[in-house]
Amino acid sequence: MSASHGTAASPFKQPRAVWAVAFACVISFMGIGLVDPILPALAENLHASPSQVSLLFSSYLIVTAVAMLFVGWFSSRFGAKRTLVIGLAVIVVFAALAGTSGSINGIVGFRAGWGLGNALFIATSLAVIVASASGGFGGAIILYETALGLGIAVGPLLGGELGAISWRGPFFGVAVLMAIALVATLAFVPALPRPERRSSPLDPLKALRHRGLLTMGIMALLYNWGFFTMLGYAPYPMELNAHQLGLVFTGWGLLVAAFSVFFAPRLQARYGTAPVLYANLLGLGIVLAVIAAGVGTPAVVIVAVILSGAFIGINNTLTTQAVMLVSPVERPVASSAYGFLRFIGGGLAPYVAGKLADATDLSVPFYLGAATFLLAIPVLASGHRLLRAAETDTGEGEPLTPVLTPVGAAPRGGTRPVIVAVGAHDGAAATVDTAARFAQDTGSPLEIVHVQQTAVVEEQAVDTETADQARAAVTAHLDRLAALDIPVTGQILSSVGDHAAAGRVLARHAAEVGARAIAVGRSPRGPLAQFADGSLTTALTHAADCTVVLVDPEQTPRPLTSATLSELRTEAH
Repeated sequence: MSASHGTAASPFKQPRAVWAVAFACVISFMGIGLVDPILPALAENLHASPSQVSLLFSSYLIVTAVAMLFVGWFSSRFGAKRTLVIGLAVIVVFAALAGTSGSINGIVGFRAGWGLGNALFIATSLAVIVASASGGFGGAIILYETALGLGIAVGPLLGGELGAISWRGPFFGVAVLMAIALVATLAFVPALPRPERRSSPLDPLKALRHRGLLTMGIMALLYNWGFFTMLGYAPYPMELNAHQLGLVFTGWGLLVAAFSVFFAPRLQARYGTAPVLYANLLGLGIVLAVIAAGVGTPAVVIVAVILSGAFIGINNTLTTQAVMLVSPVERPVASSAYGFLRFIGGGLAPYVAGKLADATDLSVPFYLGAATFLLAIPVLASGHRLLRAAETDTGEGEPLTPVLTPVGAAPRGGTRPVIVAVGAHDGAAATVDTAARFAQDTGSPLEIVHVQQTAVVEEQAVDTETADQARAAVTAHLDRLAALDIPVTGQILSSVGDHAAAGRVLARHAAEVGARAIAVGRSPRGPLAQFADGSLTTALTHAADCTVVLVDPEQTPRPLTSATLSELRTEAH
């Protein structure tokens, strides 16, 4: 499906609609980190205790959690654009009101309204970017990941700079920037089609009856408990001003973004989802225990918080991936159910931590947070068999991912086929037609495998195309080639997040059918995406028993090996 990226279109050549939503994503991802540098200033200027200030997180996250149960229903009823616009408008209003407030209770209340807008926005932003993108979803995902990285990294820095002027600065800053994003969204984002089936607010709760989804949700609740304990209370023992806190959390945010986008998928591909999560949760437990033990030494807390960003980035991506792997329900429903549980954990943690800190000392909440990270390990272990079955596709329970679904007539036996792997991008038809000529030259029938991807970016997941769209794409290829009297069959390969895993599944399928060769085209995704989530072609080349060839309408088919893959990467640079 993707060998070289030498002719890949730039992911940043996108319609204005994509840029409008991507800008809003940057500001949205700034949200939590933006507040951290001003927590001590809020406590001092509003004569509030740390436990009272921590309610800024609790009100925001608990409202977000409850709203996650309804956003799928709301979006299916009113459409993705309207949901996005309402979410942005709510954030603008309540962020501005928080900036005008003169009491901690007022800010806590306005942060609750902000949480409602945040739920409406995050539930639809990735889907809108993917739907509005040009030239396939690969560029859209890269842009979303870029927005995520910028928001997480720049949010604390901007919060620190504005907070150094006034604690009201970050709130007004978000309001102004989100207002710009709101105007751009209204102007540039077109109306998008509504889902054929309207979801119910009860669907996410019903989905939690599935053991795998409930297990991963409880694990995420415990993880978020520890995470938001650290985020809500770590600024106090650092004894830094707003500007200095902004720099510390910028370092933390850079590690979150880098490990979420680049390293988590590669660790998963090498070691598997569950083993990486076990090690990661243990690492987080140790980091938070170090903060608890060294709470009286600011340097220890600062270094530990920055280093925790690496573990948090890995955990955010792989937990979402695990949820999508084990969940037998639709992606939006699974995301809502999972979001409800994880945000509940994040919302309760600062409140409980505040009560504990007031009753004992500041180290106790961190020890409790470390314990919740460690408790998440046996919870995850209780669902290990389900997760492992999903990753290896053992056939236990419902078929999960990656999985092949036939389209059209069944293949005829007796003749070794040529398989061509393609995705949903503008060059798919040319790749299929070139592979068809190659199959004719070798006297082989052609089997088209269309890769249908669920994109996972940090804590968001979205289907890049519906099952009907994938089937329609394969059917169009079949009809076009049948008219030319070329023997052809079709398959849809569904996969979550990891392109390399899809490549290995395709290699196994080729061995089972005795394929003569597997054809792939040039990648529309580019080197950044292939590094982040793995290359289907690299995994396929290493795992396949038959020949893998790169087909290009303007060149002769080129056999791929480890050496030629290296040459292609060199040519692309």
